[in-house]
Formats: sequence, C-alpha cells, structure tokens
Amino acid sequence: MKVLVLTGPESSGKSWLAAELQAHFGGLQVGEYVRHFIEQHCRDTCLADIPQIARGQLAWEDQARAQQPELLILDTHLLSNLLWSQTLFGDCPPWLEPQLLARHYDLHLLLSPEDVAWTDDGQRCQPQLAQRQAFFADTRHWLERHRQTYRVIRGDWQARRQQAFTLVQELLQD
Repeated sequence: MKVLVLTGPESSGKSWLAAELQAHFGGLQVGEYVRHFIEQHCRDTCLADIPQIARGQLAWEDQARAQQPELLILDTHLLSNLLWSQTLFGDCPPWLEPQLLARHYDLHLLLSPEDVAWTDDGQRCQPQLAQRQAFFADTRHWLERHRQTYRVIRGDWQARRQQAFTLVQELLQD
C-alpha cells in the first residue's frame, strides 16, 4: 500500500486533486474530517474541538488503511490539524505530533497557494495570499524538520494535475 497525502494551505486544490487522482489511479480517498465536523455543528471551531477533530481524522484514516488499498489518498492528515490549531489558537494538543510521526506516509504533495484563486466556501478563513503563503511555509518547514518525503505542486489547475499524476505514477512504480 502506498500512502499519499495532499497538504498545504486552503484553496490550493487538495480536495479537487485528490478526486482527480482517485478517478485516474483508483485507490481509496479519505476526506477532511474537519469539514464534516463543521457541517454537523454549524459553528466555527475552537481549541477544545481540536482533539475530537483530530481523532475523527485518525479514525477515517485508520478505517481506510485497514482496507489495504494499493493507493491510499489522504486529502489531509494530522499535520493540517496541528498547524491550523497553532495558527488559529496559538496552541495544539501535545499528542497530535507524536501520533502523526508514528504513521508512515510515502509521499506528501505540498500544494502552493500561488497561481490559483482563493475561493470562499463558507469554511475558509485566509483570503489573503500572504496568509496562505505563511501556512505553506509552516507546512514545508514541518515536513523538512521531520524528514518527510514531499514534492511541491505549483502552477495553474492543469499544471497541478499533470505534476501530481506524474509523481503518483512514479510512486506506484516504486
């Protein structure tokens, strides 16, 4: 089983690209639990919600891992929970990072916020490019600090799709 993670700032195409990859390569796709949480609770999240959101994301990931697909595509993972908690609330439950580091991920596709427009979907909160660039930099720094395998995806939608398809094809051939 190869585990692929799409990560990076909001409105950079993670969910769209995850669906494109699954449609082309098959496998199993895991969505973003926080979206489900917000839809269920109809309110903004707070620091006290982060453990429940993170546990929900882990549960979805674990259910998918148990099915042992050839390709597991994660629209996000605990890194987003960790970074958003720090960004929005200046704090994060201490167990998140060890849980994240205890799992194996073959490749992270880090999506750049540049070259694509921000889209308001009612749950997003960083309309300014500079905010999304800072989140991108924080994500990249974490991936590098923890020696995680990643590749940056840039360009317009078609360029992103082509880059991701090439990288996933290489991943599946390893």
